[in-house]
Amino acid sequence: MVELAGNGASNCGRLSSQATADLDAASKCATQAAQQKHAFYVAYDMPGMTVGVVGNSEGKLFSVQSQSGGAGITSEPCPAELRTAPSGRMTCYAPGTFPMGSGAGSHSNLTMPPGTPNPHQGGSQPNPHQSGTQKPAQ
Repeated sequence: MVELAGNGASNCGRLSSQATADLDAASKCATQAAQQKHAFYVAYDMPGMTVGVVGNSEGKLFSVQSQSGGAGITSEPCPAELRTAPSGRMTCYAPGTFPMGSGAGSHSNLTMPPGTPNPHQGGSQPNPHQSGTQKPAQ
C-alpha cells in the first residue's frame, strides 16, 4: 500500500479490531488526508483477507485487497468517492457493491489449492436450522 500512496503517506492504521474508537480514528485520518490531497493508506484485516484504501498526493484513490499472508494482492482505481461504510470501514465503492473484482462475486479472484472442493457446491454440510428428526403435523 505504501508503494501506491508514496513516501510521506499518513498511515491511518491496519485494523484487526472492530472497536468503534479504532474505526472512527482510522476514518477520520483517511477522510482528512483525502480532503487535503495528502497521501494515506488504511487497511482492515478480516477473516482470510485484508482490504484497504489508498490515496496518493494527486488525490487518486485505490482499493487494495489481499488474501491471508499477502498472497494475491490486487489494486484497482476506486470507482466512487471515499466514504465510511455502515461497517465503520473506509471504502470507495458505492453502497450495495462489493469490492472484489469488477462487481463479480465475493470469491471471484481468489484461487483454491488444487484438489480442494468448492465449499459452495453439493449438500455435504448439514443444515444447522434442521434437526435430525421432525415431528409429524397434528
